[in-house]
Amino acid sequence: MSDTELAGDARRFREVLAHYPTGVVVVTALDRDGAPLGMVVGSFTSVSLDPPLVAYLPAKSSSSYAALREQPRFCVNVLASDQEQLCRQFASRGADKFTDVTWALSPGGSPMLAGAVAWLDCSVEGVLDGGDHDIVLGRVEHLEVSGAGDPLLFFQGGYGGFRPRALVAPWSADLRPQLQDADVARGPMEDLAREVGFPCYAQALVDDEVVVVAGAGGDQVVRTHIGRRLPLVPPYGSLFLDLADPDVAADQWAHHLRTPVSAPMRAHHRLMLERVRSRGWSLGLRAPQHDDVWDQVARFSEARAMPDVERRIGALLDGLTPYYEPSDLEPTGSYDVRALAAPVRSGGRTALVLVLHGMPAGASGAQVAHWRERLVTTADTVSRRLAALPEARTR
Repeated sequence: MSDTELAGDARRFREVLAHYPTGVVVVTALDRDGAPLGMVVGSFTSVSLDPPLVAYLPAKSSSSYAALREQPRFCVNVLASDQEQLCRQFASRGADKFTDVTWALSPGGSPMLAGAVAWLDCSVEGVLDGGDHDIVLGRVEHLEVSGAGDPLLFFQGGYGGFRPRALVAPWSADLRPQLQDADVARGPMEDLAREVGFPCYAQALVDDEVVVVAGAGGDQVVRTHIGRRLPLVPPYGSLFLDLADPDVAADQWAHHLRTPVSAPMRAHHRLMLERVRSRGWSLGLRAPQHDDVWDQVARFSEARAMPDVERRIGALLDGLTPYYEPSDLEPTGSYDVRALAAPVRSGGRTALVLVLHGMPAGASGAQVAHWRERLVTTADTVSRRLAALPEARTR
């Protein structure tokens, strides 16, 4: 289309650009009398890292911008997906936009809206001409992520949230087959938990996520872990991978990571998987950062995992890998074991993984070997029980 044709077809112009989703921000400031000002902006962007510059693009005809234009400072508030009503309030004409809105002053003296995902405190660096819009450049002086959750998006005339491509597939599968297997495992798990004196969990693979589907021992502690999801990334879930070929298994692990795997790290992953394949069980020792990882895993389980949470989990898990699948333990050595795991096999695949968790610190290598033998025996018992079930059982 020529420039003339484009100029005469504003509807089509807007229709095509509506296929590009944008974030939603509220730009705020205080006027000379100290009264708060604010306007909704859909065109906001980063401009420069050095110096730190951002820009928002208000319509020159906007009455809200007429007041903001006179102020030397402003704050960009990135709205959360649950703030659609707040967005509509600030987009309305004539009303007091700050009615019933909770806000505080930024370090630079502009309103920060409660519940926003993030804010950027800016001074006006310059104003450029952008046709029927201005391009307001802001030098970022302070910024912060102030809330968890996903941002509000505007797309094709409507508002919505951000559904990321997670480290693993979304939580959506039918759990009946896994719960049926867990029900078969429950009795042997309870016997094992009573014998050793600490919990036993059953994990299943659901949509490429490792999910705790049953537990025995530990009472309330065990119940709080039912339904917890773990990403299928190193060092988790090794027994669910295709261990017949450690290279294939290492590729399956790497497939779910958000960051590239270095050659040394991939070699270490392959060594871990080779040990799991040859042993037929998995061992994890306690690491200093395990509690931090578990906190992040809880957030992964309780809501849609946002990319920043996934990146934090990935970075923390990198630090755990040296503690998993160590070389053979010395019988007289002292070890702090985090988890022992053994597979339950059914139909040529891993149906469940049984995990002993919460072992006392300072156990001898001989004691760990005893726990492992009892765990493997229990897993084999469950495997035989699954094999004896009628083939017609739905999977």
